[in-house]
Amino acid sequence: MSNSIKNIIKDMTLEEKASLCSGADFWHTKAVERLGVPAIMVSDGPHGLRKQAEEADHLGINDSISAVCFPAACATAASFDVDLIREMGETIGNECQAENVGVVLGPAVNIKRSPLCGRNFEYFSEDPFLAGEMAASYINGVQSKDVGTSIKHFAVNNQEYRRMSTSAEVSERALHEIYFPAFEIAVKKSQPWTVMCSYNKINGTYASDNKYLLTDVLRDMWGFEGFVMTDWGAVDDRVQGIKAGLELEMPGPGTLNDKKIVEAVKSGALEEDKLDAAVEKILEIVYRFVDNHGKHADAVFDRDKDHDKAVRIAGECAVLLQNNGVLPIAADKKVAYIGGFAKTPRYQGGGSSHINSSKVVSALDEAIKRNRNVEFAPAFPIDADSITEKDLTDAIELARSVDVAVIFAGLPDFIESEGYDRADMKLPSAQIKLIEEIAKVQKNTVVVLHNGSPIEADWADNVGAILEMYLGGQGVGEATDKLLFGEISPSGHLAESFPCHLEDNPSYLNFPGDGRTIDYAEGVYVGYRYYDTKKMPVRWAFGHGLSYTTFKIDNLKLSGSIMTDNSEIEVSVDVNNTGDRVGKEVVQLYVSDRTGTSGRPVKELKGFKKVSLNPGETKTVSITIDSRSLAYWNSDMKGWYAPSGNYEILVGDSSDHILCSASVQNETRVLPPFKIDGATTIEELATDPRTAKAYEKMMNELAQKSGMFAAATDKENPDMMLVEMIKGMPLKSLASFGVDVDMEAVIETFQKAVGSND
Repeated sequence: MSNSIKNIIKDMTLEEKASLCSGADFWHTKAVERLGVPAIMVSDGPHGLRKQAEEADHLGINDSISAVCFPAACATAASFDVDLIREMGETIGNECQAENVGVVLGPAVNIKRSPLCGRNFEYFSEDPFLAGEMAASYINGVQSKDVGTSIKHFAVNNQEYRRMSTSAEVSERALHEIYFPAFEIAVKKSQPWTVMCSYNKINGTYASDNKYLLTDVLRDMWGFEGFVMTDWGAVDDRVQGIKAGLELEMPGPGTLNDKKIVEAVKSGALEEDKLDAAVEKILEIVYRFVDNHGKHADAVFDRDKDHDKAVRIAGECAVLLQNNGVLPIAADKKVAYIGGFAKTPRYQGGGSSHINSSKVVSALDEAIKRNRNVEFAPAFPIDADSITEKDLTDAIELARSVDVAVIFAGLPDFIESEGYDRADMKLPSAQIKLIEEIAKVQKNTVVVLHNGSPIEADWADNVGAILEMYLGGQGVGEATDKLLFGEISPSGHLAESFPCHLEDNPSYLNFPGDGRTIDYAEGVYVGYRYYDTKKMPVRWAFGHGLSYTTFKIDNLKLSGSIMTDNSEIEVSVDVNNTGDRVGKEVVQLYVSDRTGTSGRPVKELKGFKKVSLNPGETKTVSITIDSRSLAYWNSDMKGWYAPSGNYEILVGDSSDHILCSASVQNETRVLPPFKIDGATTIEELATDPRTAKAYEKMMNELAQKSGMFAAATDKENPDMMLVEMIKGMPLKSLASFGVDVDMEAVIETFQKAVGSND
């Protein structure tokens, strides 16, 4: 089709070309009827289809078609199951074909920098590797049905406060290690049809104008092939956007900006070839959907069948945070369901991803349907932070009279939504009071959480069990029932840390900024990278998740002990189900740099795998790592670099529970640039293999000229104070200590040793 598209573009007027670079309305690209160019529809909904026909908006205000709401990304990431999320993507792709939707706007992969970001429920994780792997699988699932995705929001959209104008001030290293990799992994593993750029500025330049972001990194470095569209209303300078690599402005019609593009071409400010390339990228995607749509003529949006999938997926995502044995609940137990969310669950977030759900079954509805021995006390409303004395008293008395009290707590819509950030990490005060009072009279108290992001839980030690359901989609009630009564075992693991208190979070002093800039001063120390490196206790760690059975992970083996620049090592462990129930465990592989390189977190996730085991069964799980798994972003090299030396391979079931480890020796032929000048220190010269020989010669000569250097280099009895002082001494300071040297000659000697005269 590529040659045909080029011919179509040749037949277009300049005005027609420009018009294709903006939408026709909220949800459609433009058609060119004269040339038979069709339009396609895009739709919100990373976790379901939010197709709107009339009264279109992008904030979830107006209704969309009846659809199936799957668990939000906060939940699906906790599944740690790439096959599961691919299946969810395939289902949504099929729904799109049935509804003639060409591109679904998602997944959203922005990093959970702070627990307060109002849109965290729509994002996968604080860890870029996990977010990228989950995103790639989702995209591959959707696109297997010949429907496109739009991975978003590229990049550094980590808060809602003034998201349309504020500038995220981020180091190059943090961008490449934390905020870019989820997009990179998805582009390289799944080639999303489109990428959606974010509203905000990055280091002073709007994402929509940012050539480094949209061309240098996205296309040239990663090989992205599709087109870039804006978030709705994110355009800044339309002509600069075209130059930077932004193809499509949404929503439309962008009449004013279309005219600016035409004027820029006519004046010579914009090369027409650049416009042609943008139009070609857009049309390639349009025709990719249109030309393949006929293959899916039999696609049916079976809402009941897809609802059943939503129930199953929700069950795989739930995280059992703690349990003293009260769960699962035996069938003969008398149970109290307490709290408004038991009857009306909060199962999705607010804003552009809000689904008009085809069916919602609450945990209470399901308990009644299943003839569970359950009584209900509403206690508190789901849309307010309040509780009456009577409702509190009634709930306490009911809890006192049963075997198990289950409190359904969580964050109401008015606390957590797109458009604004949370003020704190607490549950509503009425819910906290309820939990504390119930726990006083009922030792078998279970708290079921409906929330899209972490909460403070000072009350946790007083309750028997906590089951995190997140925003589990329209099937959350049925899934909760199966989990509480042991029909399935919880198998989710946290994709984000739950700090003890908000103040513990590394972004606390720099979130949300002053309204103009946000200082990402924590650099690469986001989430568990910070907590684990600082050895700071958290309420529940990244990767944490319990089960109704138990597991043993051991017998770690490596296919080799030496890594080179182009090699791989297979890491394998045995996983044994040591309990009496079927269950699933998540094996997590972390890498720890032991080379002495500064500024590296103590460990980073580089692999994971979920495995299902029958009681007593053992399976071997294998994960492959390569040199990139060991590397950090070296800003001097403008690339990834893994220094030679020792690395620890750590395997466990959470970031704070490592069960076995082994060492790998990395041997690289790559060395970073080394600029030699008067500020270069003695220690730098001593430790770099390119200058080590010249360093030894210089030190021997200095020892003959200076008593201080002689004392420091005495092999039998070196003066350690002088040794340490000299290590940090720059070359330019040698003359200050009475050493007669030709500094220019010394510097030139070392420059030749590293092959540079810079």
